[in-house]
Amino acid sequence: MKYTIAVIPGDGIGPEVVDQAKKALDAVAEAYDHIFLYKEALLGACAIEKTGYPLPQETIDICRNSDAILYGAIGDPKYDNDPSARIRPEQGLLQLRKELDLYCNVRPVKAYDNLIHNSPLKREVIKGTDFLVYRELTGGIYFGKKELSEDGKTASDVSVYTVDEITRITHLAFKAAQKRKKKVTLVDESNVLETSRLWRKTVTEIAKLYPEITLEYLFVANATMQLITNPKKFDVILTENLFGDIISDEASVISGSKGLIASSSIGEENALFEPIHGSYFEAKGKDLANPLASILSAGMLLQHLGLNEEADAIERAVEKSLALGITTKDIKRKIQNATTTSKVGDFIADYITNQDDSNMNFKNIHMGQSTII
Repeated sequence: MKYTIAVIPGDGIGPEVVDQAKKALDAVAEAYDHIFLYKEALLGACAIEKTGYPLPQETIDICRNSDAILYGAIGDPKYDNDPSARIRPEQGLLQLRKELDLYCNVRPVKAYDNLIHNSPLKREVIKGTDFLVYRELTGGIYFGKKELSEDGKTASDVSVYTVDEITRITHLAFKAAQKRKKKVTLVDESNVLETSRLWRKTVTEIAKLYPEITLEYLFVANATMQLITNPKKFDVILTENLFGDIISDEASVISGSKGLIASSSIGEENALFEPIHGSYFEAKGKDLANPLASILSAGMLLQHLGLNEEADAIERAVEKSLALGITTKDIKRKIQNATTTSKVGDFIADYITNQDDSNMNFKNIHMGQSTII
């Protein structure tokens, strides 16, 4: 099969980790007889520098005409540290979500046995954790009307939701739960917020269409507490934009590193896949950033294309790299034994293309020319 993939490296470590994800996809193409055609596009600070805009029209066109989008990271400290900047890299990503109507963000959160020691949470609390966060992505306070008074002393951000916006992501969350442990937890603040009351009413009605699914309600403060004290209780978390942003980032401590959390942003016709770790400018160009979240995002991309066996191959390769300790310093106990970004990518690619080789001895790892001998 032939697929066209829009590639948006973005800022900071984005290009480096995306390169490793492409290595994994190229290995999948070789092992499973596919062709992936990459179309590179600009977004973020790099786009501002070259075009004056964080999201050029050419990027929108490339994304619309692709089967899926592989994205790296966005952001630059020079914009973060300038509150007066009127054009910012993040505006490009928000606009792209709107242009492509990428309304559903999905983040898998999993506790890998080999990395439980990296989490600040106790082993008995997080072992066995495996859940999904379904975050509404194009509504709410991030996209509502924003005002600043003329004297600069009063500001407002309006949160708006419609039944249609809530309905479409709710169906996706319930369908995901059908394939898992059959439980959905709605996180809201319906005791205070009118938008949350609309969420709760709408989700409750839709739940009647899925009688095999258990629906639980949690206020956001309680949900954030239980993510830390009892994360194994969750299966599929469904929530609005702002709460989802906070919850999914909080959940990253369970895995022991943001460098392990992949995500997808899904619309009716387009889908974008990205790691959640951000641009991490301090590591730019140093070959030390963790590429596994980007590689796992490529696995989610394959799932979206219906290539489930190929996606499983990437997941197995990542788990093997963690089991053998072929990881970057953010998840390595002994920093001096850490592996570089590019060599982690080499290992993943080698494993995918050689996974059926019964003569392969994974106890012999050579971290030079080739990762597997």
